[in-house]
Amino acid sequence: MLARISRTLLLFLLTFAFLAAPFAPTQSQAATTASAHALIRQPVRAEHGMVASAERIASQVGIDVLKRGGNAVDAAIATAFALAVTYPSAGNLGGGGFMMIRLRDGRTTAIDYREMAPSAATRNIFQDEKGNLIQGEGSSLIGYRAAGVPGTVAGMELAFKKYGSGKLSWAELIEPARKLAAEGFPIYGYLARNLVKKKDQFAPYEDSRKIFLNDGKFYQEGEVLRQPELAATLRRLQKNGAREFYEGETARLIAADMKQHNGLITMEDLRGYVAKERVPVRTTYRGYEVITMPPSSSGGVILIEMLNILEGYNLHEMGWSSADRYHLMAEAMRRAYADRAEYLGDADFANVPVAGLIDKNYAARQRSTINMTHASTSAEVRAGHPVGAESSETTHFSIVDAEGNAVANTYTLNESFGSKVVAKGTGFLLNDEMDDFAAKPGTPNYYGLIQGERNAVAPHKRPLSAMTPTFVLRKDGTLWFAIGSPGGSTIINTVLQVITNIIDYEMNIQQAIDAPRIHHQWMPDELAYEPYGLSTDTLHLLEARGHKVYVRPNAGWTTGEGYMGNAQGIMLEEKTGTRLGASDPRGDGAAIGY
Repeated sequence: MLARISRTLLLFLLTFAFLAAPFAPTQSQAATTASAHALIRQPVRAEHGMVASAERIASQVGIDVLKRGGNAVDAAIATAFALAVTYPSAGNLGGGGFMMIRLRDGRTTAIDYREMAPSAATRNIFQDEKGNLIQGEGSSLIGYRAAGVPGTVAGMELAFKKYGSGKLSWAELIEPARKLAAEGFPIYGYLARNLVKKKDQFAPYEDSRKIFLNDGKFYQEGEVLRQPELAATLRRLQKNGAREFYEGETARLIAADMKQHNGLITMEDLRGYVAKERVPVRTTYRGYEVITMPPSSSGGVILIEMLNILEGYNLHEMGWSSADRYHLMAEAMRRAYADRAEYLGDADFANVPVAGLIDKNYAARQRSTINMTHASTSAEVRAGHPVGAESSETTHFSIVDAEGNAVANTYTLNESFGSKVVAKGTGFLLNDEMDDFAAKPGTPNYYGLIQGERNAVAPHKRPLSAMTPTFVLRKDGTLWFAIGSPGGSTIINTVLQVITNIIDYEMNIQQAIDAPRIHHQWMPDELAYEPYGLSTDTLHLLEARGHKVYVRPNAGWTTGEGYMGNAQGIMLEEKTGTRLGASDPRGDGAAIGY
């Protein structure tokens, strides 16, 4: 409880400091008050390597790998497996995600290890005989049928084989996670509270109840959580390699439990899973190159569309916390999310007009429809015509090693603790990513996102995602910073705001992450803001322009307190190359360097 109060107080003080102090904090504006500067946190500094993740133990695991001679990819794999143990609401073996890798020589690639729909998944599988969405067990949100075929283990294997340092073995990278699962770790306050909060959803599932509800004796903060079945699964992966998950004993356990409980995933689905390497999408924003994730994530394409729209305005002159700036951000978000609903899906299955959506001429046409004095309505804003026409409990980590290799990785179970099902005997939770499909095109999903036919359910298809792991380069082509966040549908907008905070308002990486956030996703037609995030004057000015402005504490894409995201970023200092790590005060993560 004390930790929760302290985090809320920190967020309040930081928000007050941002609203009280002018931005950007350039040298010519050095007259900002001493009290405001005292509340602005500085990033963690390190000479060699840095890991920023949502959980301190996992960050330390990554740093230990770097110290032993591993590269950023090695550290990412170890961190991902560790988060599956210490951050079970989102860290996972039973989910999937996206990894962006930038090597020291400038080569950049994207690994798509998003879940895939089982072969038994059909377009209307989550609708009843009347065409209504099924609720509860059997739906796309909870229980055995909600899970897609997990991709995390395959994604880590692909990264390891192609981009690992070769200095550390697969088994060595998994060992810290296996040891944490076997020996346990002290439950932290957020996890203890979250387990109790989800008790009714865990209760129907035997292994979930046994592991996470302690058979009714709820874990208290500081108690040690041991996960022997998960340790055994990790030991099998160490001994037999990643394919054990898809073809060995672990696969047999998943398939048997699915069959017993009318689930969808079969041994054939598991054997058929494949992670894919894809070409990143790119743009420039005010001369800085932005490299980000392509479909099956919508994140990179929609991020670029919004940056291209905003590039036509002088945000710096408007002021960081001005009504003009927030108005423009909201209007760019509204238009881009309308395009997301219409055009985005798995590019292996649908024609996704990526080139058209990220074209600067298209952004200019979108920009021409924005009225500076009055908000559009989402009813009147429809998808544009380009050429060729996800829970708050995802998690992101960023890593930069001593040689300059970098990883930005976002992965998830979708909703907090996924489907709430632990596959019997495996010790790990399965995702509920089937809800990221359009279970009924045109009907909102858990996050309120409306999605179209391109994202309809189909066998072997990957559901649309908002995950947006991103690199931004300096004008000389060197890495400037890596950034990403969880947050369901807010992910793209969180990354957008961090990037513009740095480029337009000259914030450091920690300031850019700490700053209050807004969110608009086209439908529902509302502009959400964080508690204390807008001054009363700014709020009234936005309302006068026609914006419907709310704090949304219980939205699927916010924490219970109304905050958005949990960004983790690393910046390279220009003259020294010092790694500057930043972890979001909205969570309990840590940036650790050496």
